[in-house]
Amino acid sequence: MRSRHKERHRTDRIGWLRAAVLGANDGILSTASLVLGVAAAHATHSNVMIAGIAGLVAGAMSMAAGEYVSVHSQADTEKADLQLERAELKSDDKGEHKELAAIYIARGLEPALATQVAKQLMEHDAIGAHARDELGITETLRARPLQAALASAASFAVGAALPLIVTAVAPAGGLIALVSGTSLVFLALLGALAARAGGAGVMLGAIRVTFWGALAMGLTAGVGALFGTVA
Repeated sequence: MRSRHKERHRTDRIGWLRAAVLGANDGILSTASLVLGVAAAHATHSNVMIAGIAGLVAGAMSMAAGEYVSVHSQADTEKADLQLERAELKSDDKGEHKELAAIYIARGLEPALATQVAKQLMEHDAIGAHARDELGITETLRARPLQAALASAASFAVGAALPLIVTAVAPAGGLIALVSGTSLVFLALLGALAARAGGAGVMLGAIRVTFWGALAMGLTAGVGALFGTVA
């Protein structure tokens, strides 16, 4: 009889979810903060819009470049470790058997069983067994630079577009209040959605993102007001 039990885990979402949430959060927060800072310095509505659009383009490219470089560094490290492991498997196969068995013994297997498991796994896929159990490299969590870069850039652009749309339609007199208020709502929704997708507490995720967003926007608006007054 076929088992109907099927578990649904979220670890396969870690790579793209992290990049997407980080990008969208930065898009909303940095663009809203930029708009508020420029508006608080008494700039014209068109200048505020130009600053916001420039921030969207620059931020999306920066996120893409930063994610690609950082995740590619991780991928390079993984590649180098796998090459080293392949060389060790060729030069000292017995030693690698003992090393893998020792890992299983440390996890609770009896020595005889650990040796047998190590032997069978290495006969099936030696580099795969060592990558997974010795190096902690799995297909699910493996570094994907291009995927991370594209996800970050796209999500940043989407996030940044939200406060920009509000800026475009808001009257000059109520721009600061509308942009700050709607941006906090956007951040709260993003935090809640990210928490839900990752299986964490929705309320805590929303509060956490909203708090830091409010702090960042408040500081930026204060700086804009200060320099605008001085000017």
